[in-house]
Amino acid sequence: MAMTMNGEVQLAAPREAVWAKLNDAEVLKACIPGCEELEKTDDGGFRATAKMKVGPVSARFKGKVTLSDLDPPNGYKISGEGEGGVVGFAKGGAVVKLAEKDGGTLLSYEVEAQIGGKLAQLGQRLINGAAKKLADEFFANFAKAVQG
Repeated sequence: MAMTMNGEVQLAAPREAVWAKLNDAEVLKACIPGCEELEKTDDGGFRATAKMKVGPVSARFKGKVTLSDLDPPNGYKISGEGEGGVVGFAKGGAVVKLAEKDGGTLLSYEVEAQIGGKLAQLGQRLINGAAKKLADEFFANFAKAVQG
């Protein structure tokens, strides 16, 4: 099952500061809902563990996150894939763009994700709702982290 999402958030911080936070493992770990572990790997990516609940299904995903198409301080592509054991898998990516706007930074994103296994059987509406909630939570947390 595949899904796409996009959105934008206005941040009251300079683009360079937002860029730095987007590349900081501690900030990302604090912002990702359910994230238990996020550590930088030698190849410039991250190893991650996150606990997620989607409807009646709860799972701990272990996976890796890769940053590519780096264009400081304008944006990058972040991709990840995680295994949730018997509940299935999730993989996807987001193109993140930063632009100066109204004395701060406009962060826009386009997400593509795929899920499989038991998770995919939950139905498109439930999955889309959960994905949107996770994205909204991440960006609300990120806005707080950036604005201190």
